[in-house]
Amino acid sequence: MINKVTLIGHLGKDPEIRTLENGTKVGTFTLATNENFKDKTDNWQTVTEWHNIVVWRAQAERAERDLKKGSLAYIEGKITHRKYNDKDGIERSTTDIVASVVNSLDKKEKSQNALSGGFPSIDDDPMNKVVSNNNPTPSNNTAPDPIEDDLPF
Repeated sequence: MINKVTLIGHLGKDPEIRTLENGTKVGTFTLATNENFKDKTDNWQTVTEWHNIVVWRAQAERAERDLKKGSLAYIEGKITHRKYNDKDGIERSTTDIVASVVNSLDKKEKSQNALSGGFPSIDDDPMNKVVSNNNPTPSNNTAPDPIEDDLPF
């Protein structure tokens, strides 16, 4: 059996992070996803769904550091349902997404590390670098040095 959800959307508010008595961080925020479709009169319509996101420990720290209201985010997690009593004692129920993966999809400044959560641009790919050789005719039969990358394997 699988309980997995993947969402890409915009944050409706800054993540609210709190620390429990045992030191564990937990955070909550809302995420809006949109669905676009044409109605019967051939006009485009947009339906927005709001999702309650819950993040724990390292994911809460990442959300606090990398996300803010309006941020575009990729979320993976599971659907949970819970009941609680509101301030008037009325029993309520809610559906939450407990996130196991939280990534910002906002464009990062070029000066920042491309592995910090954004996608690298084509300019960051060492295989796309042009190797210039001032001597068009090689003086020997050796192949040019391969482009070195910083991968550990």
